[in-house]
Amino acid sequence: MPYKNKEDRNVQREYELEKKRAGAHEARMERQRARRALDKKGVDRTGKDVSHRVALSKGGSNKQGVVLQSASENRSFKRGSNHKVVSEVSKRERKK
Repeated sequence: MPYKNKEDRNVQREYELEKKRAGAHEARMERQRARRALDKKGVDRTGKDVSHRVALSKGGSNKQGVVLQSASENRSFKRGSNHKVVSEVSKRERKK
């Protein structure tokens, strides 16, 4: 839930907590590198998400490839109670 006042958010504390979680900081940096690489190539990613072919939570990396997808396509994977990806096949692809 967003904060009503930006000043109420302790970004430094959030950053420190993220670094404590196993692999969270590295995964964020990997996603950031993928976005920057596409920006450097001059790809217009307005309204799109940079998606990894193999999810980072499933052991994927930038070397295995990234794809530009719509947000709805990229976020439609089945997730468990801990919000992690359970299946990398979306409902849309299963229907085909």
